[in-house]
Amino acid sequence: MGVKKKKEMQVTALTICHQDLQTLRALADVEGKNLASLLLHCVQLTDGVSQIRYVKQIVPLLEKADKNGTCDSTIRSCLDILAGIYLCLSLKNPLKKVLASSLNGLPEFFLSEAVQSFTSRLQEELNTADLYSYRKVIDNISSCMENFNLGRTSVSNLLKNVLHFLQKSLIEISEENRKFAGNRIVQTQLMNDLLVCTRVSVMVVQKVQGFQRIHLNISSSPMWQNMCGLLGIFTKFLSDDDLLQTIQSTSGLAVVLFIKTMFHPPEKIPDLISSMLLHSVDCTSVPEWFLNCCRRLCGADVPQPALLFLCQGTLTMLDWQNARMGPRGEALLLDTVHVLFTLSSQIKESTLEMFLSRILASWTNSAIHVLESSSPSLKDSLNGNSSIVKRLLEYVYTHWEHPLDALRHQTKIIFRNILQMHQLTIENSDLATDHFIVELTESLLRLEWHIKGKYTCLGCLVDYVGVEHILALAKTIPSQILEVMGDQSLVPYASDLLETMFKNHKSHLKSQTVDSAWIDEWHDTWVSPLLLILCEGNLDQKSYVIDYYLPKLLNCNPESLSYMVKILQTSADAKTGSYNSRGALGALMACLRTARAHGHLQSAADAWGNLVTSARIKQGLIHQHCQVRLDTLGLLCESNRSTEIISPEEMQWIQFFITYNLNNPSPGVRQQICSLLKKLFCRIQESSQVLYKLEQSKAKCEPENEFTKQHPSVSLQQYKNFMSSICNGLFEALFPGSSYPTRFSALTILGSMAEVFPVPEGGVQTVYQLSHDIDIGRLETLIECFTSTFEEVKILAFDLLMKLPKTIVQFLDSEKLQGLFQAALELSKSTKPYDCVTASYLLNFLIWQNALPSSLSAYLKTQQVACEDGDKSAAVVERNTLMVIECLLENLEEEISQAENSLLQAAASFPMYGRVHCITGALQKLSLNLQLANEWRPVVEKLLLTSYRLSAVVSPVIQSSSPEGLIPMDTDSESASRLQTILNEIQPRDTNDYFNQAKILKERDSFDLKDLNASVRSIDASAESKGKEGKTCDVTAQMVLVCCWRSMKEVALLLGTLCQLLPMQSAPESPDGSLTVEQVKEIGDYFKHHLLQSRHRGAFELAYTGFVKLTEVLNRCPDVGLQKLPEQWLQNVLEEVKCSDPSSKLCATRRSAGIPFYIQALLASEPKKGKMDLLKITMKELISLAGPTDDSQSTVPQVHALNILRALFRDTRLGENIIPYVSDGAKAAILGFTSPVWAVRNSSTLLFSTLITRIFGVKRGKDELSKKNRMTGSEFFSRFPELYPFLLKQLEAVASTVDSDIGELNRHPSMFLLLLVLGRLYPSPMDGTYSALSMAPFVPFIMRCGRSPVYRSREMAARALVPFVLIDEIPNTVRTLLAELPNCTDQHFRQNHIHGTLLQVFHLLQAFSDSKYRMNTYLQQELADIAVCTKAKLWLAKRQNPCLVTRAVYIDVLFLLTRCLDKAAKGSQPVLEHLGLWEEVRGIISGSELITGFPYTFTVPGLPQYLQSLTKLAITTVLAVAAKDGGQRRDVPISLSQLLESSFPEVRLLTLESLLERFSAAAPRLGEKGLPPLLKNMGGTFLMLAIKENHPECFCKILKILHCMDSSEWLPQTEQYIQLTPKEFLIWTMDIASNERSEIQSIALRLASKMIAHHMQTCEETRDSVAPKLQQWVQLVVASCGDNCPPESRLAAAEVLTSTAPCFLTNVHPILGLQDTLALWRCVLTLLQSEEQAVRDAATETVMTTMSQENTCQSTEFAFCQVDASIALTLALAVLCDLLKQWDQLEPGLPVLLGWLLGEDDDLTAHVESTHQVEGDYLFEKAEVNFWAETLIFVKYLYKHIFGLLSKSSWHPLSPERLHHFQRTASKQYRLISQLFRELPPTAEFLKTVDFMRLRIQEERTLACLRLLAFLEGKEGADILAVRASDSPTEVNQLTLQRTEAAF
Repeated sequence: MGVKKKKEMQVTALTICHQDLQTLRALADVEGKNLASLLLHCVQLTDGVSQIRYVKQIVPLLEKADKNGTCDSTIRSCLDILAGIYLCLSLKNPLKKVLASSLNGLPEFFLSEAVQSFTSRLQEELNTADLYSYRKVIDNISSCMENFNLGRTSVSNLLKNVLHFLQKSLIEISEENRKFAGNRIVQTQLMNDLLVCTRVSVMVVQKVQGFQRIHLNISSSPMWQNMCGLLGIFTKFLSDDDLLQTIQSTSGLAVVLFIKTMFHPPEKIPDLISSMLLHSVDCTSVPEWFLNCCRRLCGADVPQPALLFLCQGTLTMLDWQNARMGPRGEALLLDTVHVLFTLSSQIKESTLEMFLSRILASWTNSAIHVLESSSPSLKDSLNGNSSIVKRLLEYVYTHWEHPLDALRHQTKIIFRNILQMHQLTIENSDLATDHFIVELTESLLRLEWHIKGKYTCLGCLVDYVGVEHILALAKTIPSQILEVMGDQSLVPYASDLLETMFKNHKSHLKSQTVDSAWIDEWHDTWVSPLLLILCEGNLDQKSYVIDYYLPKLLNCNPESLSYMVKILQTSADAKTGSYNSRGALGALMACLRTARAHGHLQSAADAWGNLVTSARIKQGLIHQHCQVRLDTLGLLCESNRSTEIISPEEMQWIQFFITYNLNNPSPGVRQQICSLLKKLFCRIQESSQVLYKLEQSKAKCEPENEFTKQHPSVSLQQYKNFMSSICNGLFEALFPGSSYPTRFSALTILGSMAEVFPVPEGGVQTVYQLSHDIDIGRLETLIECFTSTFEEVKILAFDLLMKLPKTIVQFLDSEKLQGLFQAALELSKSTKPYDCVTASYLLNFLIWQNALPSSLSAYLKTQQVACEDGDKSAAVVERNTLMVIECLLENLEEEISQAENSLLQAAASFPMYGRVHCITGALQKLSLNLQLANEWRPVVEKLLLTSYRLSAVVSPVIQSSSPEGLIPMDTDSESASRLQTILNEIQPRDTNDYFNQAKILKERDSFDLKDLNASVRSIDASAESKGKEGKTCDVTAQMVLVCCWRSMKEVALLLGTLCQLLPMQSAPESPDGSLTVEQVKEIGDYFKHHLLQSRHRGAFELAYTGFVKLTEVLNRCPDVGLQKLPEQWLQNVLEEVKCSDPSSKLCATRRSAGIPFYIQALLASEPKKGKMDLLKITMKELISLAGPTDDSQSTVPQVHALNILRALFRDTRLGENIIPYVSDGAKAAILGFTSPVWAVRNSSTLLFSTLITRIFGVKRGKDELSKKNRMTGSEFFSRFPELYPFLLKQLEAVASTVDSDIGELNRHPSMFLLLLVLGRLYPSPMDGTYSALSMAPFVPFIMRCGRSPVYRSREMAARALVPFVLIDEIPNTVRTLLAELPNCTDQHFRQNHIHGTLLQVFHLLQAFSDSKYRMNTYLQQELADIAVCTKAKLWLAKRQNPCLVTRAVYIDVLFLLTRCLDKAAKGSQPVLEHLGLWEEVRGIISGSELITGFPYTFTVPGLPQYLQSLTKLAITTVLAVAAKDGGQRRDVPISLSQLLESSFPEVRLLTLESLLERFSAAAPRLGEKGLPPLLKNMGGTFLMLAIKENHPECFCKILKILHCMDSSEWLPQTEQYIQLTPKEFLIWTMDIASNERSEIQSIALRLASKMIAHHMQTCEETRDSVAPKLQQWVQLVVASCGDNCPPESRLAAAEVLTSTAPCFLTNVHPILGLQDTLALWRCVLTLLQSEEQAVRDAATETVMTTMSQENTCQSTEFAFCQVDASIALTLALAVLCDLLKQWDQLEPGLPVLLGWLLGEDDDLTAHVESTHQVEGDYLFEKAEVNFWAETLIFVKYLYKHIFGLLSKSSWHPLSPERLHHFQRTASKQYRLISQLFRELPPTAEFLKTVDFMRLRIQEERTLACLRLLAFLEGKEGADILAVRASDSPTEVNQLTLQRTEAAF
């Protein structure tokens, strides 16, 4: 939010040669007033900015000389020197432009002399012969032509020489470029020179006067020859594909410009260019010079790019204004667009596509210019109904969803220009009523809203025809657009369209009314839908509407704010929101935040005083919905003025917010909180600067404003106190056991404070410095953050320490620093992977703070470093880094030597990768400018050798055929021999012969150790492995594997870092680098070896990361040999892949392992701005290898090729460059799927999946075929035209044999892929008729695929058919399909045919009934006609049809029809009754097996499906008949009871689900009163079902229904129906809750709780009968709240506690005993600290319920408010303490609360012992951990409330005996903690982090308890707590509880 400082302008000072300097000295006068003196002073300055001032004085001085009328030799010499200065300055130097601007004002008297000087100097420049100086001369010619009169005149005078120089430059530079082929760096510069030279040639021809007469010159003149030569060069460039496309594009402009300049007569130029574009040049009718220069463009084989750029030149360089070229120009215009249409269907390269779209947009602009004064025939050719416009629209429709943003933008320009073209072609000026515009608008509105192009096109239409016409066609369009704003990808388009519409609407309404009456209609149209979304929309939708739509709306009409606030204020109390809804309060805060951030609130005081109250602000800051909290904080922090003062009230609110919002589990919310607070700090910093200025000025007579309401010093002191308070709170949040979110938030905010308030430099004043609030305790707290297992916390802590002054390290003594260094060394060899990360940050901290032990200096041979003062800090860091790396390297070498003897011991005691990680971490922080280069070289050499040694030790494991699977996971003590067994098993003996023969696994009792590779050293067969300390350690195979792959990973990253950071030697013996060329090549060979042979994914993925760094360095390297290495490596690996066979070492399993990564790295680092030659070569080779082949020997290369292609198509860095190969890739995948080799099919499937994602985008919804991941057929086939004939041919081949008469089963594997692709296409109503890529030919083949013998294929064919049939054509298609079904009298038919046809009918009907833009009457009529056709084939749903599968689908069709047609229009009979369809349906059900029973004694295919379909139809029929008869059960074919008593669980389950849905819907409203008569009084039925049901899902549904029903209706009936009393039924339910699985247990607990609540609310007798069972219920609830319970159980417990809270938790007269009541309260507190957000939210509902009771609503200030779980914890404790006081139960209750405080459930000794035992267990095993709960936060709140409760009580709640008992217990625990602390090592916080943290937490709990006990005894407690358990042995920092009494 702070104001950005303006970047200082850097200007390079001008200089002149020695001779000119001597001339100026000789000419300068004594007084220093002449021009020579001025120039002399100017050139002697070293500051370019100062020189600008002198340059600006030149012309005024010459104007004075002009008055004297003299032009002496001094001025001539000075002008000559000025010309030299101008030409010596670089093109981008501001001095050059200033000098040109000044000389443009030169007096006319001196012009001739100046021109002569400039001409002379320019001539000297043109005579240069150095090729690498040409660019400077070209730049000078360019600058002379740009707004510089003298320069342009000089170029005109030297025109012949300039043209000759340009021709010579182009020839020589292009030849030099050819010589340096392969050297990308040099070629890039030369290509850029060619481009600039071409542009300058065009500029010269365009701007130099006299070229229009060039055709009069004789052809033998030098100038003419130069022009012809240049034209020939540009023609050559145009066809040269090796050049950059920008050069070709500019050459296209140049060719047309030169032809226009040279050709005579000009009237024939359009015909000539038209013939070139159409390949119809008549060589006999064109001049000879033209043929000589442009012969390449006169043939029929002109390359596509050349033709494209010729079109661009035609449109850019010819004069299209006012139809000056006449009819020939119009013909050329039409010919050009036809050529562009042809090219659009041929060009698929992304860059050329981009050019094409721009050129098409340029064509529409030219067409508009011509149409303004064109012939009627052209207007007919370009109106909206013409073929050209339709082709243009088709181009727009097929490209408006293109992946390239720039291309989508061009489609918008084209569409807008089409509208303007059409407007120019019609006489009627009212576009709104034009038939073309109306039809276009309606077709756009019919499109789905997920199409992005719809928004831009509608926006263009609004601009042209006005929004009122669109609102007339679709009145609800604002709501429709707001509905789609939940999709992030559509939000920008939707918000832009809405902005266009409401602005247009406002202008229209204001123009029609004179007063403000228009505002109401505008609000109804645009604001009311917004408020509805803000209050009731989903989370994403609200967020995007607020971020994108609301600001634009307020900017358009700021007065709407008061209207919105007024409405929201009135509903804020009623709609308070919840955890998943913002409510009106959230909407209010969002509106106010947006208004303030955009300057629509005059001041904060106005907002607080008039618009929102303080209570509302506090409610918003702790609201249950996170976005409401964020919006409220944003309202306080954001302002459009960066210097707006923060009021004391705002500071209090922000402190209140920080207290309860640091521990937010959402990363996004945390980031926003930190960002908003940083904005606040920036406001404080900016406004404090204003306050300092006010304080210094002491202006007391200024008018009253926000800065003078109080003295500036008061505000500054408030700022300082506020920031210190924030700092204190944040450091307190870093208490022991604080969660990751808390630490992340606190450290991020502290980092922002350090960044916004830096250490002041110079005389700058700052209101706050973080370093002033840092003491030794806080410094150690930050260092301890390195022990976090989350690396983000380590990073934040390290960055914060780096922002603090270097002097803070003085807080730590040398012993402490030595301990930190030793701890880092210990951690760097730990077997825990995250420990080495901690070590790395510790070492980097010590390096940068210059706090290393003095003993390390022995590693540095050169003690003194020669450096400047400014580089001292960097030199010290470099020296320290070098010492640390040498120390680590020495340790690593020793450990590798031991690992070479015993890898087992290394894995157990010193896995080596930690050392390498620390070395890499130290290098990454190093500056690139090394000052100790001589010392680094031997270190780098040793690093490389050590890395290779380490790799050699671990590589046998990584390169095994199955490093994860073949290693036995055992823990026996025979460790050494086991390792030999491991190494024997993992030798890379695997081959690729599985393609040709099967491998038989032989059983072996023992392993033959003779097969060990010679590189593996023998190992002593000791029983146990011993570490350095001599202690025994058992090693799991997992440890060996982790040691090996992590070591490989770290070596790869180290090598990559070395290449990336260290400079390379420019020559073998050069002293300027640390890496030699040979070393770089060795590193490359290392990566190649391991990427191509490693099998472990973790190893080769990280090797890939390092290799990418190497390839990026090589591509930027000036050494040509190194530059070409990636190309050589690529050629070698492709050759190796091509020649690989079953005996190859390349891994053909594991998706080719590291081979795709290797090739990916080589290709991804290729410069994207080049021609991407490596990618083209590679793709061509891979596509040829991936194709089908008959040669069995080429199967392995095919698998490799498919796997590599998959990796390349997945690589986003290749971007659009990979798209031209998608078609070939898809062909290879589809054909590969038909291979007989499984490996090929598998790889083809993976490739196909990747291509689907690449083409249609990442899946963005649950629906597999969501239209967000689909595209229209025309768009798909226009992007991939090669797939059209391929897919059609493949589909035809499949369909022709899918159901052969010979009866053979042909599964056609490729059918699946074909249908998968086709199912993602859909026809658009916008598809034109001009496309040759129609989707109609696919339809009959897809229909025929429905006859496949494979069930899944038939289903996919049905789904794929739907998008190919337009909505209007669905009814006819369905009737055709129904007619194809056999009649019951037919003798021969196939059920597969019937099933496929019925599936197609069903899916088509479903799509038709779901279509949103069909009129209801049309829909009903079409469906009625289909129903008539359906009746003719009803036998398929009856027993006449023996196949249950087809019966089921036919019944599904009937179900769909009944659901759509069972609604009568007004005054008419229902369609189903009219058609008699209900009667037929009842007949089907009556004759079905549901009535007669099933004769089947075994499972019949399709039985479950048939049962489900039949049951759905039966339920619909029963409910429909019941609704019609008003509850009279007449004419019902089957009853619900019969369905519920069915022997098939599928029937019962569906019935129960249907009933549960109805009971659930009725329960919140009227209970059973809201149910239809048929469903009333069913309690007895469900009771009997509950007792009998044995199917778990059905049983669960029955219990849910009973829970939904009113218990007073069915509970008294238990004895009548199930012979159980209500009490016995309760016991039965609780038994189920105790024993069943989680879902049944949860609903049983809810049901039991509802029954108990019912009993408690009825008569006293019933209550007493249930009372004995309450304790069992309490135990059930308590058991459901444990951390080991599943989330469903805890959610159920929270809901039960919420529903029973008034009865059991807050009752004025407690029903339960105190212990049970407190146990339930403890459950609430436990659930509030649950890790699952849903559980915490449910528990928060419990707390809100307890706060809203009559006797508790005064306990807190947030009664009846929606609060978050973080504050609900303290509110719950506040309510509980208040209730204890109300119940007068403080004496028995206090011991329980003290037990909670002390943590009596935790056995500290057992915890420590278990920790020691676990240390030697498996590497990644861990217990359940709650990452959200913070024990000390609970202790803090509990302490505060107990202390407050005791402070208000006038009596002692504990007897002396109880008090002394508690004191003894707490003191004993305190002594135990002290003892355990003494047993820990010196730096236990790093080496024994878990133990240390647990002891710290328990220490705090004990101290809190001791304080309370001391208070109860009447003491202060300071004396007994002066020395803490953890202080002396480890010197830990002071913790929260002792640092400030206010913490509790």
